[in-house]
This record gives sequence, C-alpha cells and structure tokens, in this order.
Amino acid sequence: MPHSGIFDPQSIIEGSGGWALVVVCLIIFVETGLLIGFVLPGDTLLFFTGVLTFAGVIGVPVPLVILAVAVSAIAGDQLGYLIGRRLGPRVFERREAGLVSRSTLNRTNGFFDRYGAATVTIARFVPVVRTVAPVAAGTARMHYRRFLMFNVIGGLAWPTLLILAGYFLGQLPGVADFVSKYIDLVLGGIVVISVISVGVSVFRSHRAARREQNE
Repeated sequence: MPHSGIFDPQSIIEGSGGWALVVVCLIIFVETGLLIGFVLPGDTLLFFTGVLTFAGVIGVPVPLVILAVAVSAIAGDQLGYLIGRRLGPRVFERREAGLVSRSTLNRTNGFFDRYGAATVTIARFVPVVRTVAPVAAGTARMHYRRFLMFNVIGGLAWPTLLILAGYFLGQLPGVADFVSKYIDLVLGGIVVISVISVGVSVFRSHRAARREQNE
C-alpha cells in the first residue's frame, strides 16, 4: 500500500532538505524511546534512508548515516529503559488492556523470562514491540549491563541491515520499488523464522528438563 502524509518515509526525507539525516535520527529516537513512537514508520524509513543516501538526497557517506542512526536507536532504547525503571509500574498498571497496560507488561515479562535479554535485540525488528520492549525491560529491572549489551547489538544490526538493503537495492531498477512495497512481509518472514527457531530451542530445553526429571 502506498504511504501518504507524514507517514510517507520518502516524502519525509526528501522534504527535509539538508536536515534529512537529523530528521531521520529524531524519528528513530522517538520511535524507540517514547511509547507514542509505535505509530512511526521506522523500518520503511530506514530502507528509504539507504535508497536516498545512494541517490544523493542525503549528502552523507552511508557509513556515517548508519552510525548516526545507530546512535539514535541506542539512545532511544536507553531513554525507554529509564522511563520503565522510573515510571514503568505506574505507567503500565493504569490500564488492564491495550498497548500500554498491565497485560502488555505481563506478556512482555513472560517473553523476557522465556527468551532472556536477547528479546531486546530481537525486538528491534518487530514494529510496536521495539517501542515497548525497552520500557518493559526497565520496568522488570533487567540488569543494566545486560540490557546495554543487547541494546547496542540490536541498535547496530537493525539500521545496518535495513539501510544497506536500501542502499544496494536502490541501485537496481525496479527492485527498490518491489522491496519497499513488500518490506512488511519481508520483515514479518524474518520475525517468524526467528520466533520458530527460538521456539524450537525452548521446546528442546523443556524436553531435556523432562528427561532429567524422569531419570
């Protein structure tokens, strides 16, 4: 589906002129750091950041673009963690249901319990979840050093993969349009594969635990 208005990543970048990279970094920071950021088009924005960096709309070398966006993403998660650490229980416990609610916190904490701190990295590639995960991690009092490690890993991997995908695919006629049109499906496939692999690992660990109990 074509994007429009403020949710059109290509228009956002092209309309920002010389401030394009700054605008991209601010959007990524808000999407990953504030609970209102789940409405922002982070994945598609990063893809078009790569495409338009190659096209010269963003007049900065692609390694510096990736570094700037990565720093913004990491800083955003740091803010989310701090919000969760300081205000999390009060923020989430006000409502029983919805995105920001006690049920969301319980589900996210269950995910952390099952998959560990790696959730912080995996969440980068899942819209909405990447906005809630750092706040939930702070609320659950995840050890800060562990959070920081997985935050940095995800904060580097997410923009690197998507920006480079846009940068290199933007050089191929027709490919950029196809990928940008179906990027949600591509990312969804990645998430499904990741969840299946994690699920298999959890199943194996449960089966091994049962065997130990029966012995």
